[in-house]
Amino acid sequence: MSAITTEHDDHAHDHKPSGIKRWLFTTNHKDIGSMYLIFALVMFFLGGSMAMVIRLELFQPGMQFVEPHFFNQMTTVHGLIMVFGAVMPAFTGLANWMIPMMIGAPDMALPRMNNWSFWILPFAFLILLLSLFMPGGGPSFGWTFYAPLSTTYSGDSTALFVFSVHIMGISSIMGAINVIVTIWNLRAPGMTWMKMPLFVWTWFITAFLLIMVMPVLAGAVTMVLTDKFFGTSFFDAAGGGDPVLFQHIFWFFGHPEVYIMILPAFGIISAIIPTFARKPLFGYASMVYATASIAILSFLVWAHHMFTTGMPVFATLFFMYCTMLIAVPTGVKVFNWVATMWRGAMTFEVPMMFALAFIVLFTIGGFSGLMLAITPADFQYHDTYFVVAHFHYVLVTGAVFSIIAAAYYWLPKWTGYMYDERLGQLHFWCSLISVNMLFFPMHFVGLAGMPRRIPDYALQFADFNAFISIGGFLFGLSQLIFVWVLVKCARGGVPATAQVWEGAEGLEWEVPSPAPYHTFETPPVIK
Repeated sequence: MSAITTEHDDHAHDHKPSGIKRWLFTTNHKDIGSMYLIFALVMFFLGGSMAMVIRLELFQPGMQFVEPHFFNQMTTVHGLIMVFGAVMPAFTGLANWMIPMMIGAPDMALPRMNNWSFWILPFAFLILLLSLFMPGGGPSFGWTFYAPLSTTYSGDSTALFVFSVHIMGISSIMGAINVIVTIWNLRAPGMTWMKMPLFVWTWFITAFLLIMVMPVLAGAVTMVLTDKFFGTSFFDAAGGGDPVLFQHIFWFFGHPEVYIMILPAFGIISAIIPTFARKPLFGYASMVYATASIAILSFLVWAHHMFTTGMPVFATLFFMYCTMLIAVPTGVKVFNWVATMWRGAMTFEVPMMFALAFIVLFTIGGFSGLMLAITPADFQYHDTYFVVAHFHYVLVTGAVFSIIAAAYYWLPKWTGYMYDERLGQLHFWCSLISVNMLFFPMHFVGLAGMPRRIPDYALQFADFNAFISIGGFLFGLSQLIFVWVLVKCARGGVPATAQVWEGAEGLEWEVPSPAPYHTFETPPVIK
């Protein structure tokens, strides 16, 4: 895809406000994208430090460092921060930065709302983190906040937890509306639906998912709030409610949420693989339809989290088959990435290495998901470390690896400088080895019966847990290399060309590096 762009003589529009005002009041999609990405990185380290507390306690059997109640607070807030504070804002930051450049738009369609959707996020997480210092501690009922743990047995900090989740949801919905309106209305002339880059497609579909499921989460947390503080009994059997109803409502949000955190990753990998294989993406149209199929099916599989609640056999069979069915469009994507690389002139720069690791390790997470989909097998795996291994392969080696790949891929476009390739490769190998030390043995301790979310365990799991914890500390330290790569690149280095990568195609590679403050004053015309 190539474009004809009209040059401008007047560069006054490139003036950017200076100082703190630039960041507080900015409506520029690049500034807002950068703020989202920096915020996500800070939250990633904050959530990661909580994971380190968890792994420190589990390094040896017995209670060593923290009280069980504080351990539960760490597991809860770690989950909330990683999902709502690290992965989702990182993808939103990438969307803000790249979507207008990819579709030839001057900016996001609703720039003031864009600013607002970012600036309410730090306050949401400040409220959540401050709840940890309340009498009785912060939320300690798991990130899934099942009733009655979150209603009957929780502390007063539940109110702050509910308030912060509402603010996160508002931010997500505003961001999603902005993405949809931008893609729908601001595509450059000639940018038809089936010419859009896959990253734009995956985010377009993700935005619809967000708008449909975030209100469901808002309803669930509001009912928890009224059950806890206002004497209602939505989830209390004694008052005519049903605690299992909570699980249905929560997972009706929770399972599409998993795809909200992985569909943009599919878009990123679909941009990187063709670039470094120097071939067009194999089966573009099938990739678009597969993404839409995953999104639709994600609404039909929520109760596979609930096989052990005693559902009727018909319901368990329905959810089992639908869950297995969702593996088909996901398999189409993996097949298309492999077919794209087939006989390509491949090179292995850091973005490509993370993309290849994503394909292999995300597929492992997918296979363990298929195992969990089998109802009688799930009775054995449920609430063990096997489940922890499964979703961390999806969310760490899936979502997080794709975000890191995207950062390396687009960093030269953002900063105007090439990152240090050797440091990037060191980061990759340290991350790859340590992440598998961390999560792969969890499959075995889970199959052997070690329960999740418990601060102590039986003696036979001691060696495995020590190994897992060492992997966890190494993975956390490896990410400091990533921070150093980012800082070093932002400070300067070898100037990047406009195209950056040989084989990269798309509108974003036709503007200079670093991308100008205002990209397309005149829309490019797609040939």
